[in-house]
Amino acid sequence: MPHDLRKLLFDMQNAAMGIEMFVSGKSETDFRSDLMLRLAVERQFEIIGEALGRLVKLDPSTAQRISEYQKIISFRNVLIHGYDSVNDAITWRIIQDKLPVLQREPDELVRTLPPQP
Repeated sequence: MPHDLRKLLFDMQNAAMGIEMFVSGKSETDFRSDLMLRLAVERQFEIIGEALGRLVKLDPSTAQRISEYQKIISFRNVLIHGYDSVNDAITWRIIQDKLPVLQREPDELVRTLPPQP
């Protein structure tokens, strides 16, 4: 089944929103000590990276409008395949420094898409 550009961006938006909700009011210490929170956040990053990887195949020029899209996909690959080397401090830093961009850019791209029939 072919992937829809709008659906992939929507999946990224929802996953970023999920991360924001999960970590709201939490500290890095909370994050490091709560396995369920870490797993939930990691899952949402996996979704973002997978959706972006599919977007690259579907529409590379749109994917390239997401900052650091290759690093996002690489982070997804680490979460999936290098699960034993995931660094919680790095994940927390990504949440703090990169999540606002991951929320804003897909929103902006969706607004530039032509209306659906």
